[in-house]
Amino acid sequence: MRRIIVGLACALALLPAVTRAAFAQEKTLRIGLREDPDLLDPTLGSSYVGRIVFAALCDKLFDITPKLAIVPQLATGYEYTDPTHLVIHLRAGVKFQDNEPVDAEAVKFTLLRDLNAKGSMRRSEISSIDSIDVIDPLTVRLNLKHPDAPLIAQLADRAGMVLPPKAVEAAGDKFGLHPVCSGPFSFVERVPQDRIVLQRFPGYWNASAIHFDKVIYLPNPNPSVRLANLEAGALDLVEQIVPTDIPAVKKDPKLKLVEGDGLFYQGITFNVGNGPRADTVIGKSALVRQAFELSIDRTALIQVVYDGLYTPTAQANSPSSPYYVASIKPPPRDIAKAKALLKEAGVTLPVPVALTVTNNADAQQTGEVIQSMARDAGFDVKLTAMEFASSLQAGYAGRFEAYAIGWSGRVDPDGNMYQFLHTGGTFNYGHYSNPVMDKLLDEARQTNDPEQRGALYAKVWEQERKDMPLIYLYNAKNTVGMKKDLEGFVQVPDGIIRLQGMHFAP
Repeated sequence: MRRIIVGLACALALLPAVTRAAFAQEKTLRIGLREDPDLLDPTLGSSYVGRIVFAALCDKLFDITPKLAIVPQLATGYEYTDPTHLVIHLRAGVKFQDNEPVDAEAVKFTLLRDLNAKGSMRRSEISSIDSIDVIDPLTVRLNLKHPDAPLIAQLADRAGMVLPPKAVEAAGDKFGLHPVCSGPFSFVERVPQDRIVLQRFPGYWNASAIHFDKVIYLPNPNPSVRLANLEAGALDLVEQIVPTDIPAVKKDPKLKLVEGDGLFYQGITFNVGNGPRADTVIGKSALVRQAFELSIDRTALIQVVYDGLYTPTAQANSPSSPYYVASIKPPPRDIAKAKALLKEAGVTLPVPVALTVTNNADAQQTGEVIQSMARDAGFDVKLTAMEFASSLQAGYAGRFEAYAIGWSGRVDPDGNMYQFLHTGGTFNYGHYSNPVMDKLLDEARQTNDPEQRGALYAKVWEQERKDMPLIYLYNAKNTVGMKKDLEGFVQVPDGIIRLQGMHFAP
């Protein structure tokens, strides 16, 4: 290490004075991520940490506030001329990082790509769009097949990240390797499992809100290593401090912790219809899946792995959501009832279950606790740890039996449910399909009446509890650690690190 430092000092000494001064004055923000993102293409990406990087690369038509209000970003406003015609007005003078204009044609191009591109992860999010009209360079109209209550909320995330047509067409299926967007930072390089480097885009429409010249994202699945790097000054911000490390951050005078309620849930998805790996005892029997849930003590799991900080749940929407169904509560651990369900199902014990977990330390520990608990009920759980992006690909391909995977959460409840529980949903890894569930979710999408939506979602959870394609374990909090002199950070329940306004104290 000393040789590296001395070598760097010698190299700097050889630089011209002006260059040395520029190097010294360059303001760089280094952000630690819990894992490496998947493809950096808003149409194709599906990882939570990818959304954190996109927050610097790609502005959206709309954004959300700490109070979960939806506000314009690339748009200046919108109106429904009737329930199936949505008009969006765009901000004037905005440019992409290749200096193309952000205009109505670009919005149309992006949404059509989201609808039609091979492998699009956005298709089901905006599937209500039937056609798109460009009214003028700053006005676009979306013509819908039916009313779509969550559509604006979807446009406040990856579906609303407008892309430059020329750059996308030139890059083809390689666009995610060198993305171009309209955010405050442009892409420089990516070294998989090591770093993603972005530099300030001087033509950004809201340039006065940006105070860094460069942002470097550094993934590491080990929370202890992330904390050690933060303590040593090698990182300026860590987007997730696990609960067991919170006391260390709080007692360090050089650091501070920002805590807040989040939208995240952790669950276990079962493969019930996605290829040969669905042909298992637990994949074919809802009774066996119900028994597996009853073998788990959520409160004890959270206490062991997360110091009791998280909240047990049995549904996708957090308690802060107006669509949280209070009557749907996680059942207590009941080994006797679990064994009775296995007997009713007529299965041979022990029931084998292959559980895929990501290679994060806390995720692996969660898997080990579940493995131990389920053994008491008659399950033989084998764990397979995978790098996060690889686990996603395995999920889509059906190369799993049970998959411990979380969801960062969305403002509108549809974003937490439809794609996971509807036939053909983008994140329905296990290919669960039930016409009753599909009808409920479709009807809830097509009404803006909160009471009607709430009643429909209550029925969704009743059906989900019967079929048990997914076990919901807990809701997490957002716990962000950073240097004491990093100011201007605003925590939003979606957990995304927005760089506007952030700066180091003078």
